[in-house]
Order: sequence, then structure tokens, then C-alpha cells
Amino acid sequence: MFSKETYINRRNQLKKAIGSGILLFLGNDESGMNYEDNTYPFRQDSTFLYFFGLPYAGLAAVINIDEDKEIIFGDELTIDQIVWMGTQPTLKEKSERVGVANTRPYSSLGDYLSKAATKGQKVHYLPTYRAEHKLRLMDWTGLKPAQQEASLPFIQGVVNQRIYKSEEEIAEIEKACDITADMHITAIKKVRVGMKEYEVMAALEEVAYAAGGRLSFPTIATVNGQTLHNHYHGNTVKEGDMFLIDAGAETEMGYAGDMSSTIPAGKKFSSRQKDVYDIQVASHIASVEALRPGIPFREVYELSAKVICEGMKSLGLMKGDMDEAVQAGAHAMFFQCGLGHMMGLDVHDMENLGEVWVGYNGEPKSTQFGRKSLRLGRKLEPGFVLTIEPGIYFIPELIDLWKGEKKFEEFINYDKLEAYRDFGGLRNEEDFLITETGSRRLGKKIPLTTEEVEALR
Repeated sequence: MFSKETYINRRNQLKKAIGSGILLFLGNDESGMNYEDNTYPFRQDSTFLYFFGLPYAGLAAVINIDEDKEIIFGDELTIDQIVWMGTQPTLKEKSERVGVANTRPYSSLGDYLSKAATKGQKVHYLPTYRAEHKLRLMDWTGLKPAQQEASLPFIQGVVNQRIYKSEEEIAEIEKACDITADMHITAIKKVRVGMKEYEVMAALEEVAYAAGGRLSFPTIATVNGQTLHNHYHGNTVKEGDMFLIDAGAETEMGYAGDMSSTIPAGKKFSSRQKDVYDIQVASHIASVEALRPGIPFREVYELSAKVICEGMKSLGLMKGDMDEAVQAGAHAMFFQCGLGHMMGLDVHDMENLGEVWVGYNGEPKSTQFGRKSLRLGRKLEPGFVLTIEPGIYFIPELIDLWKGEKKFEEFINYDKLEAYRDFGGLRNEEDFLITETGSRRLGKKIPLTTEEVEALR
């Protein structure tokens, strides 16, 4: 945890931003995997962590701005719980560590909110992503889940704080990025023809846990890189495959790293693999060089897409004017995902609060295929932490669909594209802090170019 003063200052800043009413913070509970006592690894809600810092299950909190009160709701452990879980600080001791003097039993929270509403106080809550929170809000407010509307001022207030990373947060994120880099370097050295995907996954995940952390998201470790979020790990690595790794570590305090690597199954890339890989690297480098305060991230995305299209044109897979191709959306034959996303306490930072606020500052997102997957479009500012991860993917089903529809025939050479339908997909990803003058990569450098990757094979 950070110092008590960090959490006090964060809450004071939020109170000034919202101005009035009651702010409700719902911490997470334990959640059973296949029966109640066999639980998923516990992870506290990130906004609760940001403002209250306590990584314990079964807590909630309110900030009563009108009465200038802060209260943490929870229950003391029973002797039965202590037998199984061991000794923990008392609720009062936990709360005092983050500068909160008032504590109450969790069961009294509903009555507290009801009385506040009776007095005409506005109860603000954030979008929920767990079923038990939706049900509790229904009990407390009488609103069914479909009728529950999160507070827009609360969302904007939280986003406008969490989006700017402090020096102590940056240090914690960098720690996560260093561990993440070690995970990828381990994987690059490990991949061999004849291995199972899960053998590589086990080796890189060991690095995260051995460093005292855990994973910031489920690992992608696959020879089928054309499937953007592939969580199957049972394939055998064959000669000619490329192995895509997307994996990250989370520190004990909950801050994330997120990097991607693409590795040849053999010791070197084939000439065809190198041709496509080098195009991705060119797009990646161009995107990184463009990062600076004031540039809309949409423009960085457009640049990355144009570099990919120009590269595809050089291979004979595209034709025509590549600026026009990108604007029309033809680049999404190869580049279906976004270029990057915010990162912090969440690997996709504050995603549950809404991309329109986190990534677009209230401006509408594109609905165009490919472009709609861009999670970040707003102007970059110092203190933002984000990823850069352009990719190139050959998806047979997409090739067949667009070819059958005769879509973008003025830009895509479908006959030549047929030879690449079994190519797979690739991406590389790094994490960056936007500074006053440009950007800075966070964490150790991981291999990017074909030469750098092959040097570890």
C-alpha cells in the first residue's frame, strides 16, 4: 500500500470534483469457481483500491460529501474464519491505515443509504461488473439491474483522477513491466518445435509468481495468433509456426504490465515470416516515434494502419492509394484490433467505467470494423500510461467473407492473399508513459526486431 496521505489526498480531490452527495464504493467479495469454498484468486476492485487501498474481501465504503464523512463497511472475522484464514488486522486497524476513522458493519450499509436518500441526498455509484453488486443495489435502491444507472459525474471524477499516473504509481507500473519483460524473454528462449503451448505458458507464468506478483490477465500463448484473444493452450508447436505471446504481470499492489512477442518455432524466421514481421515492426516503431502530448491517439492509429497497408502493398497483397484504403477501412483485413489502451490498476485501465470516457473523453467512437476496436482515441497528455501493439492477422474466415462480398476489391488483391490464409498472426507490444516532451518506454526492453528475437533463440 501507499502511504495513508496518498489515499486521503485522492479522496479529497474526488470530493472537490463531485461537490455533493454520497459516493458508494463496492469492494469485491470472494467468488466460487465450482463451489462456494473453492474460490477464484481474490482481486479487489481497482477503484476501491485506488481510493481506499485495502486488498481485503467483503468491504464497501462511502464518502458522504455533504457531511464530510468517510465510512468503511465490513465485518470482523469470526473465530471460524480465523481458524481457516489466520489472523488479520481488525476492521478499525485496516481503516486507520488509509486514514478512515469511521467503521460500521456491512449489514448496516443498506439502511445508511436508505436514510440518505430519504434526506434527499444523491447516492452516486459506478457501473457494476459483478452480479452480487447488481443484486445488492437492487435490494438497497429497489431498482432492477436493467434499471440501474451509474452516476456520470462519479464516472468522470474517477476517470479524471486515475488517468494521470503519479510518480509512485509509475514506479509500481514499471516494476510490473520489468517482471513482464522477464516473462517474455523467458518465453522467447523457451519455444521449441515439438513443445506444447502450455509448456511455454507455464514457464513464463512462473516468472510472474516467483517475483511475488501474479498475472494481470489470462495468458495468450498460441501458434494461432490470428485469433486475437486465444486462450487455448493445447497445440503442439510445429516447424514453420509462429508463436504469439501476450502476457503481463501484476504487482502485489495491483498495477499491471502488458507486453506481446511473436517468436518463430525454429531458430530463425523464414523469409516470408520476416517480410510480414518487419512490416509490423515498422508500424510499431512509427507509432512509438509519434507519441507526444497533444497528439490525438486516433492519428497514431491512422499512421500505424497506413504503414501496415504500405507494407502489404509492397508484398502485392494491396493496391491503390493507401491513404484512401485506410479511410475506407480496408486495412482491417490485416489489422482488426486497436493500436493500444490505457494501463494502470487495470490492464485495460478503467474499462468498466466506459471507453467513451476513458479513451475518448466523451467523444463518440467509430463504428467501422477494425476502427471500432480502438480503445483509445483522445489527445495524449503527460501522465498517461498506454500500450502500443499494432498487429497483422490473416483470418481465413474474414478473407472468405470479404472476398465473397467483393469488398474493397479496389484495394485488396484477393488472389495473392490466398497464399497467406494459413499464415497466422503476429503482434509486438510495449508499454509507454507520456512525458512532457514525448514518451518513455516502461520496463526492460524486450526483443522487437527479427535480429533481436533470433539472438535469443
